[in-house]
Amino acid sequence: MGSQKSSQKILALITGQPKITIDKLASKLKISTRAVKKQLQNLKEKGLLKRIGPEKGGHCEATE
Repeated sequence: MGSQKSSQKILALITGQPKITIDKLASKLKISTRAVKKQLQNLKEKGLLKRIGPEKGGHCEATE
């Protein structure tokens, strides 16, 4: 699975379920939690995703 496709799927899942966990994202996409974290970091760096609240208990939102 290409990283571009994973990124798009992650954005779609987060848009639909803003409080989805990294474990659930990994399970739905059939990739490792490490790969999900890397994709999330890339999306944040590109400005496509922003963190709302603290690391524990917060969530991410798509900026578009």
